[in-house]
Amino acid sequence: MGVCRRARIRAVSYHPSQPYPPMPGAVTPLIAYPHPIAPPPGCAVLVVSVNRGPYLVPAPATSRFKVDGRVVAIPGEGTWHVAVPAGPRDVRYTDFMGIPVITTSLVAQPGAAHHLSFRFGGWRNRVHDGYGTDVTRFGMWSNYSILLVVLAVGGLLCCGLFGLTAAFSASP
Repeated sequence: MGVCRRARIRAVSYHPSQPYPPMPGAVTPLIAYPHPIAPPPGCAVLVVSVNRGPYLVPAPATSRFKVDGRVVAIPGEGTWHVAVPAGPRDVRYTDFMGIPVITTSLVAQPGAAHHLSFRFGGWRNRVHDGYGTDVTRFGMWSNYSILLVVLAVGGLLCCGLFGLTAAFSASP
């Protein structure tokens, strides 16, 4: 005859898990954080997603992220959280010389999170909001598009020059 033991199960209560441990110190505006942040009073949060692009060197490594002309150091691809003062903001990626590559503008609401997805593509560079809407004010052609145009124009000029040279050298 077997003895049946009743297992005593205790309910263990856990505190609700936080997605990230709290950061020591206050959040500084115009600094990129790799984790979600609570905006300081009077500020909003830009949730910036950046892709690598189809390039050998990742686009974020050679570009600069700027908010109202001030550089915000974003070290690479991924999602970054930046506290910005509330109000109208000009947001852009520029190349290493300061030429705009992608620009957009938004009105940052205090306490709100504004999602922006910067997509460096094969043909055009675009920015989309959190709903997938294209909010690009200016999107430069990608480096590959510019290279194709330069090669086509260079090829036409080169072939035209050789054609003219052949036509004039063959005449008696």
